[in-house]
Amino acid sequence: MNVVCFGDSNTYGYDPRSYLGGRYDPDSRWVDILAVETGWSVCNMGQNGREIPSAALAFPADTDLLIVMLGTNDLLQGRSPKQAADRMERFLSSLSLDRSKILLIAPPPVQLGTWVPSQQLIDDSRTFAQLCQTLAEHLGIRSADAGKWDIPLAYDGVHFTEQGHKTFAAELLEELK
Repeated sequence: MNVVCFGDSNTYGYDPRSYLGGRYDPDSRWVDILAVETGWSVCNMGQNGREIPSAALAFPADTDLLIVMLGTNDLLQGRSPKQAADRMERFLSSLSLDRSKILLIAPPPVQLGTWVPSQQLIDDSRTFAQLCQTLAEHLGIRSADAGKWDIPLAYDGVHFTEQGHKTFAAELLEELK
């Protein structure tokens, strides 16, 4: 099975203890754990700072599952949950993949930390997760809410800890069963 994981720094495996964009080791990144646990071919298309694309992207035609988890950076850049959800709808609607091959994961809500100074951002991240669920139902695609998975976040309030990646991988594997 060919899987593409398309997301931001939490998909990339960014280690917030590294100021130069370093990553956790492969055994601590959810994308790599998914590949090991399933034996699938898993392509990590995570990128630090990625926001929801405003233009259509082409994914390989042999993609069996596209996992999309984005939106946190949009909120951190000042977009409202509704604006981020509208961008997500345009992006997902532009994909040429069959909708049965798409899994939209609402990122876990941010927490107070060095990157999250206000309760408003936390509330916005929770609202965005609800909008993702509604959007997935509207588009007829699978969805999951990582906010229900109790993902440990680092001191910045945004990035997964190593344990957070392991928890995320375990919960995602349950979701995919």
